[in-house]
Amino acid sequence: MKISMMTYTMALGLRSGEKFDAVELCKFTRELGLDGIDWVTTYHYTPDEIRRICDGHGLKTICHTFFADLNHPSPAGRAPGREAFNRGIEAAVILGTDKIMLPVAGRQDVPREQAFGNVMAGLEEVIGEADRAKITVTVEHFPSAFSPFVISNDVNRAISRLPQLRITYDNGNVTTGDEAPDVGFRRSAAFIVHAHFKDWQFCPPDDPLARKCLDGKTRSPALVGDGIVNQQACIKAMKQAGYKGYINFEYEGNLLSPREATVIGVKRMRDWIGQA
Repeated sequence: MKISMMTYTMALGLRSGEKFDAVELCKFTRELGLDGIDWVTTYHYTPDEIRRICDGHGLKTICHTFFADLNHPSPAGRAPGREAFNRGIEAAVILGTDKIMLPVAGRQDVPREQAFGNVMAGLEEVIGEADRAKITVTVEHFPSAFSPFVISNDVNRAISRLPQLRITYDNGNVTTGDEAPDVGFRRSAAFIVHAHFKDWQFCPPDDPLARKCLDGKTRSPALVGDGIVNQQACIKAMKQAGYKGYINFEYEGNLLSPREATVIGVKRMRDWIGQA
């Protein structure tokens, strides 16, 4: 198991009007002793520019995460999502990664079961482009009561319908569907090729960062190890399953800066991996 940088976490610290700095991100990644980055969109850079910057710092892109809205009932409605998907696959090839991830939040006006059908139909329409580019397509567990992919049963069912699909395992988000992180991992272990570690704490609905979750509870972000997610049990399950991939450190809170949180979180994750 290796820890990877997630650009999403660092981008959350940008001030209004401030541009994402890929060079500083790469320098920080190297300071932490990490060798891989999950690029969550390409910001104001072209994929070629990011590839040159990463190559110059001896870093590799281990996943390219981007958005492609396939949650529409008709092929015509999914057309913009298919175009976004194809552009993302082209970017992934340039970045030099072998996998992409699609976050699927769902929509309040679309029931989960209908959203599942919409998204799966869309994935079936585009998966050939990924196959031709030799890119693995993954979806993650998403912390929304409206997402079609929250717990292991959701993502496993998706793979039953589309066998090429794989999972980016989010050990915090799976708990929002009332599934323990180690249990969720074991149930999907054969299909997991990437992972995110994050944490949550229960909170009142009026908390500024509150999210209404599938299990009916509200949560707000916490630093890994400070919340309710059993991180050590999850790492133990991953080690027992022989997981050799990367794990993104992820932080969405506001009590620490992204840089401070990442320094602390990466150290904790290393300690847990070493103790497992």
